[in-house]
Amino acid sequence: MAIEACLDIGRRLIAREGFRYPEDNADVFRVLAEHGIVPPDLLPRLIDMARFRNVVVHDYVQVDDAIVYGILKKHLGDFEAFARAITAYLRRSRASSR
Repeated sequence: MAIEACLDIGRRLIAREGFRYPEDNADVFRVLAEHGIVPPDLLPRLIDMARFRNVVVHDYVQVDDAIVYGILKKHLGDFEAFARAITAYLRRSRASSR
């Protein structure tokens, strides 16, 4: 659900700003990176996140709970980094529109 929320936020920003339409879930994060919304060092982890979401949704029988737990332990900060990047962008865009 957290990954889906990040994708929804990304899609909403893309639509709001009139950026190019993403080809797939991973491309949502690529589009955000193209426009400087997410930092380049975070992009590979976000792409992995989108791919993992696809596995969970479409191939859930193959998902190992231990792997999911390990990913969450190691990469929970990626959600926080994404939130910081989005917040910073919104602040910048709000300040520039004044």
